[in-house]
Amino acid sequence: MPSQPENLNRTRQLERRLGDWMRTRLPFVVAELVMFILKQGWAAIFGAALLIGILISSRIWQDSWPVARYDALLAYALFLQVLFLLTGMESWREVRVILLFHLTGTIMEIFKVSAGSWAYPGEAIFKLWDVPLFSGFMYAAVGSYMARVIRLFDMKFAPYPPFWVTLLLAAAIYVNFFAHHFIWDSRLVLFAATVLLFARTRIWFAIGAQHYWMPLPVAAFLSSFFLWVAENIGTVTKTWLYSGQTSDQMVSFAKMGSWYLLLYVSFVTVTLVFRDALQSEPLQITQTHATSAQLQE
Repeated sequence: MPSQPENLNRTRQLERRLGDWMRTRLPFVVAELVMFILKQGWAAIFGAALLIGILISSRIWQDSWPVARYDALLAYALFLQVLFLLTGMESWREVRVILLFHLTGTIMEIFKVSAGSWAYPGEAIFKLWDVPLFSGFMYAAVGSYMARVIRLFDMKFAPYPPFWVTLLLAAAIYVNFFAHHFIWDSRLVLFAATVLLFARTRIWFAIGAQHYWMPLPVAAFLSSFFLWVAENIGTVTKTWLYSGQTSDQMVSFAKMGSWYLLLYVSFVTVTLVFRDALQSEPLQITQTHATSAQLQE
């Protein structure tokens, strides 16, 4: 059974060979963009596999079958998680954080479904208060992506605000998802807080020997768009539906705002494990154009 470091080392060697091969055949900028997309796809493989399962099951599942679709999705998600562990694609350290995503996500699901924000119309044995247990894996997919993308891109976050402040912000965002049903919705204040707190924070990431950066709030916004796309896949397949929505209607763009905020909760949760990626001072990185052979010396 390959260990997680061995698996990561093989992945990096493959990336370097593939990158070198493309850079000899494509313009440098195009090759770097292709590598960026491929690495992003590899980081998001758990979520992509889960969405494929949702799409296929919605096409083939019959109400007369002895196993409910939601229960089959739960078994499929468990299989994916075990597979990731056995192949070394995720470590037990990361799985502990992903389990925390399960817990916080399932609690939110139970509350939101009971409040009428959305619903799961299908039947299932493994349901708690009308929430199928597989739904926790959708939050785990976000955690899996974040943990993998930090590793695969060797990400650094700098200059990073005081960690305790980010914990307070994440807690405030999470509480607001519940509290706004009863008191004033503070999401506009929270939007502003994310920008003010992380305005100077750059995400540094590596593609081969080259380093790039992106403002953290911009990365959160772009990620929220792709999660909005995933939301539409969930609703068009009738896996879940928002209040007053039919499966042929797009999810409101306002949900991008919800995901933007929830991504900060997810990110801070992942940093509980990846504290070494956080740098309090700005980074000064000297760019190189080393080949894979040089990198392996």
